[in-house]
Amino acid sequence: MKTFIVDAFTADPFCGNPAGVCFIDDAFEPGKFLPIARELGFSETAFLQATDSPDTWLIRFFSPVMEIPLCGHATIAAAAVLFEEAGLPALSFVNTDGLRIPIRRLGNEIGMDFPVYKTVSAHVPESLLEALGLETVRSVRFNAETKILMLEIEKTEVLGKLQPDYSALRASHNSINGVLVTAASNEDLYDYHCRYFWPWSGTNEDPATGGIQTFLAPFWAKKLGKRELRSFQSSWRTGTMALSVQEDSVLIRSNARIVLAGETRI
Repeated sequence: MKTFIVDAFTADPFCGNPAGVCFIDDAFEPGKFLPIARELGFSETAFLQATDSPDTWLIRFFSPVMEIPLCGHATIAAAAVLFEEAGLPALSFVNTDGLRIPIRRLGNEIGMDFPVYKTVSAHVPESLLEALGLETVRSVRFNAETKILMLEIEKTEVLGKLQPDYSALRASHNSINGVLVTAASNEDLYDYHCRYFWPWSGTNEDPATGGIQTFLAPFWAKKLGKRELRSFQSSWRTGTMALSVQEDSVLIRSNARIVLAGETRI
């Protein structure tokens, strides 16, 4: 099985968010998705299957814990592989929910059209804040599609220094997939910073996350009164992306770097 390792949301190797990309066919046994994802050990692995149309591919995402309906960094990673392998100028992925994700080359970048999701006001348990090392938050929102709790805080300096107690964090909530912490940027290059912690459904911290932009980018677009945004994910590997927010879609633009190509023998 052809297998690639791709660093997503970065132009540099060993930065951004690494993802596995595997090519499967009709003979692939469904019971092997999770073992392969665990073996690769990344926050997500994308599994690609060809269709009758050369520019349309089925895609499934697996963390080492569970299947994920939509994943940004594994999507851009898979697109980078297909653009290099097949030389396509544009393509579409279709996920398990039947969502079509249009992808296209934009100069040296890759552009992905993701849906816009809404958030609602929510409550955050005190124990969750303690596990994160936060004393106060500016606002708390929840997105139902991803089951992610979003916390807005005051300063990016606090965000960058967070060192969660992951055991306590996981025990603090039993009905979410992850918690996103974000703050307005105090530098001209970016509009907002973020970090995403998800010990409930994946790894402890996701280095660079595209799926959260389905609701995070619209949140900041409304708050800042602008549709063109730049996001910085302040994990230890870091990640950057440009975003264009429309009424029903978010265009995510960034890079991806293939760092390994090989074969998985199963």
